[in-house]
Amino acid sequence: MLSRRRFLSLAGAGAAVTAAAGGLPRLTSTSAAAARPRGLERIPTFCDLCFWKCNAIATVEDGALWKIEGNPEDPLSEGRLCPRGTGGTGAHTDPDRIRAPLLRTHDRGEERWTEVTWGEAFAYIAEKLAAIKATHGPESVALFSHGLGGTFLKHTLKAYGAVNVAAPSFAQCRGPRDVGFELTFGEGVGSPERTDIRNARCLVLIGSHLGENMHNTQVQEFADAVGSGATIIVADPRFSIAASKAQHYLPIRPGTDLALILAWMNVLVTEGLYDKDYVAAHGFGFEAFAAEIATCTPEWAFPETGIEPEVIRETAREMARHRPATLVHPGRHSTWYGDDTQRSRAIALLNALLGSWGRKGGFYQPASMNVPGYPYPPYPTSTRGKVDNPGKKYPFASEAISTGIREATITGQPYPIKGWFVYATNLIQALPNEAETIKAIQNLDLLVVVDVIGSEIAGWADVVLPEATYLERYDELNVELFRAPFVALRQPVVAPPHDQKPNWWIARELAVKLGLERYYPWTTIEEYLDHRLQGAGLSLDLLRQKGVVRGKAPPLYYENGLAPAFATPSQKIEFYSVQLKDAGFDPVPRFTRPAPGPAGSFRLLFGRAPVHSFGRTQSNPVLAQAMSENELWLNAAVAARLGLANGRRVRLRNQDGVVSTFGIAIRATEAIRPDCVYMVHGFGHTSRMRPHARGRGASDSQLVTAYATDPLMGGTGMNVNFVTLEPEPS
Repeated sequence: MLSRRRFLSLAGAGAAVTAAAGGLPRLTSTSAAAARPRGLERIPTFCDLCFWKCNAIATVEDGALWKIEGNPEDPLSEGRLCPRGTGGTGAHTDPDRIRAPLLRTHDRGEERWTEVTWGEAFAYIAEKLAAIKATHGPESVALFSHGLGGTFLKHTLKAYGAVNVAAPSFAQCRGPRDVGFELTFGEGVGSPERTDIRNARCLVLIGSHLGENMHNTQVQEFADAVGSGATIIVADPRFSIAASKAQHYLPIRPGTDLALILAWMNVLVTEGLYDKDYVAAHGFGFEAFAAEIATCTPEWAFPETGIEPEVIRETAREMARHRPATLVHPGRHSTWYGDDTQRSRAIALLNALLGSWGRKGGFYQPASMNVPGYPYPPYPTSTRGKVDNPGKKYPFASEAISTGIREATITGQPYPIKGWFVYATNLIQALPNEAETIKAIQNLDLLVVVDVIGSEIAGWADVVLPEATYLERYDELNVELFRAPFVALRQPVVAPPHDQKPNWWIARELAVKLGLERYYPWTTIEEYLDHRLQGAGLSLDLLRQKGVVRGKAPPLYYENGLAPAFATPSQKIEFYSVQLKDAGFDPVPRFTRPAPGPAGSFRLLFGRAPVHSFGRTQSNPVLAQAMSENELWLNAAVAARLGLANGRRVRLRNQDGVVSTFGIAIRATEAIRPDCVYMVHGFGHTSRMRPHARGRGASDSQLVTAYATDPLMGGTGMNVNFVTLEPEPS
């Protein structure tokens, strides 16, 4: 049964229009929550406010959502939700929700709409898709999707013949990390990450903000590790929440992390502190690797990083004291400076020297439940290939590159892209350089956005389709690779408040309109889910009751029976990468000094907050109370020199002359280096579709006009922007 395979409250006119008025059948499962008996109920489901997808239990009283708690059977949350998960009740009542399908009536970007029926919306989309297919071919329609909810829309568009499907999370977030570990160990760290923090005796965080990015399992295990006396080492330009728990805080100069990692590895090798038996048994090219890093001494790293040589040596020795239960965390958002795959590969190599891959306190081997897929007909075949990476320009890209699709939409090469579907991602904020995104949109014949709330990208759409929230819908099963394998069910706990529909219904009805009924042999989502679960010896009724079912955990570590296996060309851990050398890249990571910014400017850094998910939750009435806008972290001495008191509002001007639309309050603090500023991502919305989030704080995305493209996999390094501060009138 187990397998290790990767297996608006819109200010618009008109009332919400029912599906029946659009001439479409109302399937029973779209109103399942509305049909529940009155009284007090506790209904299991799983969260959608981040990719962790924690299992939860919603309490509903007389059909009204009361609260959301963790499901104690869940191996991810272990019964405890993060602030976002607990505040998920506000997703249902968010005043900026889209209420009915919208059709653009004026120029793109003007955000002027008319409400239409679902039938009218599907008819418009189907007519446009037919024209694109006839003129350009089905490959000229692309999908940008974020999260599990995009599964069925992907299915419909692949059945139509689309081949260009991308998740911005690859090229704009985790891609360099995944590829760096794949080049070294033959596989990535997964999502959720396979980090054994609970058993680590030394945890090293390099710009990884545990406690602020709030990935539930990791934060709980981090607290456990701190409580059990584990050594915490943090290298970060900002004194983060994680840094406040550290025995060793290294306020590193931005952009020099790779120099620090190389120096740490130099100490481990030259002082003989690495795991010699592990490296001898599992390593390839160690001697050549050692020769490459021989000059990367702590003294060499000091002028680059600003970290004293003895601090570098002592922290490297501390890592060695606790190996193999020393975990150098791989991070997640790893698109920083353009050399990000090599930096992530260096993190992988440091872990390899410490013997932590496949070892307790390092990286465990995850497993998943074997739940068979649904037996669909094969998709149409295409000979045109994809547009995102022509000629394998980025030879180690393991997924589609979203900015590559954007580039093809602008240039028409290798062939035109004329239609975009965008599911649950705000491309204006997710992709760097919003002007390039808007330029691409102007070349489209069709832009469809499917989402729960309005957004900047929805403001440019031709059609906006309102999705039900995760609390109001069934969804694809969650069969996650994790320490304890499990399968989880998302089911509706309340009814949508207006004419919102679940993603599976939207995808299926669009397929029917396109004449693709044979790709949906099931008629209700319950039928689909039960078919899959029956194949695993389970049932939908069981999952409705429990929410999550666990499987038996196999061996997690080499020391308890797990067989080492590395899917690299050498079948070993590649300290020296011949495949990188043959492709014209450094076989061992090499540091290059980042370019400085204009005189008097600050490097712009950004990150997450524990109460918000990107830019999606700023109008959530529960979470907005906890954090209504972002602040700009500025070194206190610099603030005093510039005459900027704590709380003074400023506009930010970047190196290309772009000025933030809205102001942001100064947070004068000693907890950040004087050469950079920091802000939480996702604020400063400009869309009129987000009246309750518009103008709250400033948008970092608006200022990310420059980006450095990773030559190995096409990721977009975005920490290469600089800003100056312009005080607003007091």
